[in-house]
Amino acid sequence: MKLTTSLLAIGLALIEFTSGQNLTKAELANLEHYWSYGRSAPVYPTPQSSGLGEWSSAYAKAKALVAQMTNFEKNNITYGQASTTGCSGVSGSVPRLGFPGLCLADSGNGVRGTDGVNGWPSGIHVGASWNTDLAYDRALYMGAEFKNKGVSVALGPVVGPLGKIAKGGRNWEGFSNDPYLTGKLAYETVQGLEKNVMSCVKHFIGNEQETNRVPPALLPTAYNQSLSSNIDPKTEHELYIWPFQDAIRAGAGAVMCSYNRYNNSYGCQNSYSQNGLLKGELGFQGFVVSDWGAQRTGIASADAGLDMAMPGSSYWQNGNLSQAVSNGTLSQSRLDDIATRIISTWYRLEELNSPAFSNPGFGLPASLNLPHVLVDARDPASDPTILQGAVEGHVLVKNVDNTLPLNKPKYLSLFGYDGVAALRNTPNAGTKWGFGLENTQVYPNGTVWPDAFLFATFLSSEPAGTTGPGIALNGTMITGGGSGSTTPAYIDAPFDAFQRQAYQDRTLLSWNFVEFNLTGKVDPASDHCVVFINAQSSEGWDRPYLSDDESDLMVNNVAAQCKSTIVVIHSAGLRLVDGFVNNPNVTAIIYAHLPGQDSGRALLEVMYGVQSPSGRLPYTVAKQATDYGALENPTLPVGVEYYTQDNYTEGVYIDYKHFIAQNITPRFEFGYGLTYSTFSYSSLAISPAKNANTAYLAPNSTLAEGGPTSLWETLYTATFCVQNTGNVTAAEVPQLYVGIPGGPPRVLRGFGKASLQAGAESTFTFALNRRDLSAWVPGLGWVLQKGEYPVYVGKSVLDIQLRGSLTV
Repeated sequence: MKLTTSLLAIGLALIEFTSGQNLTKAELANLEHYWSYGRSAPVYPTPQSSGLGEWSSAYAKAKALVAQMTNFEKNNITYGQASTTGCSGVSGSVPRLGFPGLCLADSGNGVRGTDGVNGWPSGIHVGASWNTDLAYDRALYMGAEFKNKGVSVALGPVVGPLGKIAKGGRNWEGFSNDPYLTGKLAYETVQGLEKNVMSCVKHFIGNEQETNRVPPALLPTAYNQSLSSNIDPKTEHELYIWPFQDAIRAGAGAVMCSYNRYNNSYGCQNSYSQNGLLKGELGFQGFVVSDWGAQRTGIASADAGLDMAMPGSSYWQNGNLSQAVSNGTLSQSRLDDIATRIISTWYRLEELNSPAFSNPGFGLPASLNLPHVLVDARDPASDPTILQGAVEGHVLVKNVDNTLPLNKPKYLSLFGYDGVAALRNTPNAGTKWGFGLENTQVYPNGTVWPDAFLFATFLSSEPAGTTGPGIALNGTMITGGGSGSTTPAYIDAPFDAFQRQAYQDRTLLSWNFVEFNLTGKVDPASDHCVVFINAQSSEGWDRPYLSDDESDLMVNNVAAQCKSTIVVIHSAGLRLVDGFVNNPNVTAIIYAHLPGQDSGRALLEVMYGVQSPSGRLPYTVAKQATDYGALENPTLPVGVEYYTQDNYTEGVYIDYKHFIAQNITPRFEFGYGLTYSTFSYSSLAISPAKNANTAYLAPNSTLAEGGPTSLWETLYTATFCVQNTGNVTAAEVPQLYVGIPGGPPRVLRGFGKASLQAGAESTFTFALNRRDLSAWVPGLGWVLQKGEYPVYVGKSVLDIQLRGSLTV
């Protein structure tokens, strides 16, 4: 999160400080001692980096350079400092030895808040594609834009939040609330990014809600601390650490620690999570950087594994760490390891021939409103990937009597606030532009949503549960809001694309993107009516609802006057549809998610059948919000509660695991999505790998990035055939689920995607490794239980086509 000084001034001027909390210093100290000590296991000292894997050469160079530094110089590179660039943060430098510092920049969905870059599909859109190759290609080209702007470290991808809370404000930045799907896509994303720039996987760990994420920064007399995510070891390993492990295995250069407390110890000073899990168990070789303003202590955070504080540090500045070494409160080896981890990352940029190695941030002007040289980081070769990425994240969930694809309709009527682009796309528009929120100016009741309120919610300085608008009324959604947003070179809105198609097909178009009440304003002669709605979400707050009555009413109003009404939903997260899904005149529904700048062009590729829709839901859509149970809403403070607790009593049972365990039938299940064709499945065969070690405990093996190498040994393989039995070319996404003894009845453990011509058949082979089939047991680690494991292959978690089993 990067906030400007001018916005801080606005916030301070407009936020009324209130207190009413009158605790003595002794009472505060007692509360702090009670909650913050003894609840998270201490793990010291910090494991030192050793140059594992692709770090070997960079590590050796870093060791040599760090040996030449004074302790003050080592200290100087550990925190953010003032810069003349537009980097989100810039580390200190060592000019004497030629180290210029590192430029860290948002976001995991593309370079944010600057000119000369593309607006890429967001994480949730990539998740809905279920396409690992496309995830890699997106990251490869996106990383090149970071490189061309002089960025050292791209602040992404996001795998935390995973998506425990249905209304989670930042769920859209990540790929899915399933750890396996997220892990596979995160692995490819890190691999792709790091062909050009170093990645920073975030937010470690338990950052599952925005509400109470930080102490109220604008209320100096408030005593509230960040929410604590209290997660047991089994749940943390099988769910929340899982995708981080995949990203680290892929070679992630940095990890960002989170705002929240983890088992009541702040994430950036938690020795168990940073020393024990990240740098110990997972063998992480890069550096840990704080989320912006998340450092809460000085020596304690250094000893607990924090390596870099952003955007600055009152704790570490002015040589405080070097003084701590001199007086014995910080070890020399710890300071050396901090510096080595940071410098190793810099030397990896040299291996990538990155201009950031010598001139970090050169392409990011500090202000776009002042004269500057435009550095156009875009590559025309990326255009097909941007478009295809936008296409494949669309999920068709209803299609009555083959309403879609459209075929030169004579008359189309278009409705809904989401059909057109925002009226401004310029950096001098205000703060919202840089956070992807230029289309979100008012609440549905017309109340203006000011910049100062945006800032206050970012800093948890409004009453818990306060939110921004739940829908974006001022333009189509191509991204969610906040530091994870993307900045488009242009916006091809749905209306733009429909006008082009109408010209080509000689289709009559009518439209009304202004009004909600459309009674008597729909021409019944229309062949089809298309209604564009959305669901907004942003960093800083959690969503107010999972559907809104105004949009549902508009859909039903149009459908009452139009026999074939198609609903297109741009959504930053799941959106319920039971307000209109059973309306007989609603003939098709598309989850269009957050497709980036090629939104309209991609939508028409699907709606006109240029490509069959191939997206699948990366989450579960319930029939009603209460079906999510305790997973619907964020945890709020109760009364005068300064140390809010979320105890994660649901364990691993989130999303589809929750629905299956509670025997709740969803509206649309995880993995669901329609195509314009049909597919048959056959010939499932499950075979043990030759000479596979299926002992209860993993055999001793080398610690590599991501953990012991034995975790990745293939134990079984599953093969089966899929045939396109329809009449058109389409892509199928077969999914493999396993029932692990003592765990959820089904967990995703394999998926693939292949485009098949009509009549064509393809054989899929999924490898199951030790981690895939193991359960976490405290004190033992990953264990492979004896017994029978049911195996399911299907089109979704509920639409099972083939069944088998394996026996350990």
